[in-house]
Amino acid sequence: MSKLTDVPKRILIGRALRSDRLGETLLPKRIALPVFASDPLSSVAYAPGEVLLVLSIAGVSAYHFSPWIAVAVVVLMFTVVASYRQNVHAYPSGGGDYEVATTNLGPKAGLTVASALLVDYVLTVAVSISSGIENLGSAIPFVVEHKVFCAAAVIVLLTLMNLRGVKESGKLFAIPTYVFVGGVFIMIAWGAFRGLVLGDTMRAPTAAYHIKAEHQGLAGFALVFLLLRAFSSGCAALTGVEAISNGVPAFRKPKSKNAATTLAMMGLLAVTMFCGIIALAMTTKVRMAERPATDLLHNGVPLGPGYVQNPVISQVAEAVFGKGSFLFVLLAAATALVLFLAANTAYNGFPLLGSILAQDRYLPRQLHTRGDRLAFSNGIVLLAGTAMLLVFIYGADSTRLIQLYIVGVFVSFTLSQTGMVRHWNRHLRVEKDPAKRSHMVRSRAINAFGAFFTGLVLVVVLVTKFTHGAWVALLGMCIFYATMTAIRKHYDRVAEEIAAPEGPADDMVRPSRVHSLVLISKIHRPTLRALAYAKLMRSDTLEALTVNVDPAETKALREEWERRGIDVPLKVLDSPYREITRPIIEYVKGLRKESPRDAVSVIIPEYVVGHWYEHLLHNQSALRLKGRLLFTPGVMVTSVPYQLQSSEAAKLRARRRQEWNAPGAVRRGPAVERPKEPSAKD
Repeated sequence: MSKLTDVPKRILIGRALRSDRLGETLLPKRIALPVFASDPLSSVAYAPGEVLLVLSIAGVSAYHFSPWIAVAVVVLMFTVVASYRQNVHAYPSGGGDYEVATTNLGPKAGLTVASALLVDYVLTVAVSISSGIENLGSAIPFVVEHKVFCAAAVIVLLTLMNLRGVKESGKLFAIPTYVFVGGVFIMIAWGAFRGLVLGDTMRAPTAAYHIKAEHQGLAGFALVFLLLRAFSSGCAALTGVEAISNGVPAFRKPKSKNAATTLAMMGLLAVTMFCGIIALAMTTKVRMAERPATDLLHNGVPLGPGYVQNPVISQVAEAVFGKGSFLFVLLAAATALVLFLAANTAYNGFPLLGSILAQDRYLPRQLHTRGDRLAFSNGIVLLAGTAMLLVFIYGADSTRLIQLYIVGVFVSFTLSQTGMVRHWNRHLRVEKDPAKRSHMVRSRAINAFGAFFTGLVLVVVLVTKFTHGAWVALLGMCIFYATMTAIRKHYDRVAEEIAAPEGPADDMVRPSRVHSLVLISKIHRPTLRALAYAKLMRSDTLEALTVNVDPAETKALREEWERRGIDVPLKVLDSPYREITRPIIEYVKGLRKESPRDAVSVIIPEYVVGHWYEHLLHNQSALRLKGRLLFTPGVMVTSVPYQLQSSEAAKLRARRRQEWNAPGAVRRGPAVERPKEPSAKD
């Protein structure tokens, strides 16, 4: 990239980091928690609301099932956390579910998991940003009126922050995440104190509303189906749990221990906040409806399309702290911000998984390389672009987007835990130490229960959410799977085709002769330089080649050629249809057909210009010709550049930019050795 574009790039993402500074970007647990766990921690801002929205179909009477649904979600959370603690110890390389499934269940299972995770990461960004916009819109009308634009702006901002590097973005994200967690715990504690000790009556702003039930008096299978659907919606609280197992390499040493500890902390915080908000929502009589304009009634009258339904956490905070109070405003701001930052879980998981898949030749190799700040920049940009497309298609509506959610994550949960069972079975067959065998048997039992439970939830999610949008997530998984399979086949085919043979081959045989052609349009300085260069090549045959498009110009060219006494034969190709590229291609192919063992070297004089718009005025025929000659075997194309004055001016400008130092680019004072940070006690 030129220096001109390098200056804004440095301002936006910072100075480039050397590869040997990768260790300095590793995360301590206090930073890793908000970086990798912001998604499951922030999901408590919308997961309780999704449970109540589904239950509202049967009216307020169904709300008394919400504590039992919360208990089921808690059991599932602890099961998944316990299972993934086994994963991070057994597979600390960062492949996570993909590596577990590939190693133990085969490449197809691994690719299925990878497809599910990639879809889930994209949806994490779209859902988190959209939900954050809706929370912020309850206080700022402009945001909710321009949801798509604001969501896209937040995605761009998050992308720039992540391009600066995982450690720097983690420091930025840590404060709002901890403020949010602290605010929720204060709300739960103060609400419990007011209700249990002071005996205060707390009421949500919607407590006086009534819900018009879509289906009255549900019982039997219909009620079970409704409860299962509400449970599957509440399972949104588990999204992002797998990101820690994928991000183990980003932790400081001891990596596995720190990752497992972070997992346990995340699970404990998430379930406590989730249960606390559900309990306060029941106490304060929060009312939610899928269609609030028509299904929420005040004094028997629908609220109408002008009503904006605030999230559960906002209503509970208003009931506990009081509308407009400092803690209410602080929690509302922290909730909106942490929902934006929850997308950071995907910004760390997607690029890392994409890098591993690229290394395994399932994705383009560009996704494997680190950018200037040692982050996987190409993966970050790809994630941002895909998420922005989803936000645009679904109008930044979290209720519509969340129906696509959690399908992918439970596919990866189930296959990963099944793979871990096979992992322990394989090790138990060879392990003789009784203590180690006992540990393996216990770990296998945890993973087996996790596989059964998450598989059961996957079936529930597919059955209850398929027609509500889950099919889109499945379609996305199929598209990713087919694309990655095709990419792998292409890379394998190319690798096989270009592999160096052990014995003699045609590629190792020297051409019997070299036939050089210098393309001529007029006699000028670039032409003379190309001819001089061609003479140095010591070709067996050298000739100049021109195409007769205008007979008068061709005649003038012949006469000047003879007048100058140029000692290179001039070959003129007729072109009755005024084409330039085709006659040359046919002539070159004719030479190859006559002498297949000869090499043909085509030498093309080209102008070097200094401005981008000048490229439109020069070298167009040469570009087309080179593009065609690339597909002709045995033909080598050589460009002989001739620098015009504008290119010299551009070179001078580049030199001046190189000599100019951006603010902060020059360091003064003695060099001080950087102190080493402790790695095992963070």
